[in-house]
Amino acid sequence: MSDLIIYNARLVDENTDSFGAILVTNGKILAVCKSDFCTEESAVQLANGIFSPSKEPVELIDAKGLVLAPAFIDLHVHLRYPGQTQKEDLHSGLRATAAGGFGTVVAMPNTNPVVSSSELALQIEREADKIGLTKVFQSVSLTKDFGGTDTSHLNDIQKETIPVITEDGHDVLSSSVMLDAMTIAGKKGIVVSCHSEAPTLAEKARPYRVAALEIMKKYGLSAWGTSEDDLSKIPEEELQKIDDNLTQANRLLAAAEDSATYRNIELAKIADCHVHIAHCSTKKSIEAVRAAKKEAEEFLMAKNPAYAHFSVTCEVTPHHLALAGTEEPLIRALVNPPLRSEEDRLSLIEALRDGTADVISTDHAPHTAEDKAAGSPGFTGSETAFAVCNTVLVKENGFTMSQLSRLMSANPARILGLKKGLLEPGYDADLVLIDPNKRWTVNGADFKSKGKATPFEGKTLTGKVEALFLTGKIVNL
Repeated sequence: MSDLIIYNARLVDENTDSFGAILVTNGKILAVCKSDFCTEESAVQLANGIFSPSKEPVELIDAKGLVLAPAFIDLHVHLRYPGQTQKEDLHSGLRATAAGGFGTVVAMPNTNPVVSSSELALQIEREADKIGLTKVFQSVSLTKDFGGTDTSHLNDIQKETIPVITEDGHDVLSSSVMLDAMTIAGKKGIVVSCHSEAPTLAEKARPYRVAALEIMKKYGLSAWGTSEDDLSKIPEEELQKIDDNLTQANRLLAAAEDSATYRNIELAKIADCHVHIAHCSTKKSIEAVRAAKKEAEEFLMAKNPAYAHFSVTCEVTPHHLALAGTEEPLIRALVNPPLRSEEDRLSLIEALRDGTADVISTDHAPHTAEDKAAGSPGFTGSETAFAVCNTVLVKENGFTMSQLSRLMSANPARILGLKKGLLEPGYDADLVLIDPNKRWTVNGADFKSKGKATPFEGKTLTGKVEALFLTGKIVNL
């Protein structure tokens, strides 16, 4: 593996924002040089000083003054593999994650069949490794085949290869069963990622969504919130019925999220495990996480042995950060959890600012055009994630690029226990080159993903991924 210098770069991670160069050898960062290495001559002098005598020529890459940061890490993607390749497959999904600047992702297990064994999870990880793009950690279901009762398969799971388990797509109905799964995970040091949504309340919300969808289908309205829908020929009373039904569904789904978030945190205390609250979307759920983090810190300071491993982390999605969904047309942008109120949206931004929310995860959820038109919840998100977060957080809300790097790289790496996410010697040379000021217009038809539905269709965003390096090798995007 040849040596590499990326020079003339603005180096950004959670601790750094400085011009300089990165030196890579054997897939690892060898050195970080914070100085004005802006010419090829200066890079050659640097190479001669550090790598000489070298068995192979040093590859030099001019970053042209762009931001060079640790590659992003996504704790929550749906690659739809195995069994749902009409929506996404490993090749299309990993092309999408690479195009989005992601060096590592955690794939959800709600596939066909459900990923409920270490054998299947490791098989998927091996297949992904052969593709040579984004590294995949395949999560495993909390209950066998999502049956809701059996957790015995978790006894074979090891955190080194499967660091996350989850029932994502829905929550575990039985608190007793959830406690069993959390207890096993706590003993192994495995993260329990919770799709916090009380199942009975979610079921109660379903008829309201179905009623809204029937009217939407009648008039050919989209289920991803595009402003391009022609509403002029739709009777006002019909639009009102759509909004009323979706509003009632969303009220129930907010209660479902809030009650389940509280339950899952309380069970994690008893199980003494690391609970990760996935796609947190309401102010009340964020407040529950904030209180739980404070309590966990108090347990740690008191050295309470009953809570030696209890910890809480939380993720939010780019679409929940950028969009409120109480009005037309975004009330029709169907996703789980739903787009919330403006008050909820602002609470998520503040949670990222004060450290209550730890990471930004995409919940990349591709669907076929037919499934999305029929109301399947979720959006394609990998390829817009950085631009949405850069636009909303950095450009509009005063976050620094270093803060954004912490949320998209350093913190998720810590949660997974990986030596990634920082520009430090000895760390994996998974790097992303970014133009933070490039403006572009979202066109889902151009996505690498098979899923083309996005609520950002036609919107102009700021910030573009220009290149991705995995273990020091440039990836063809």
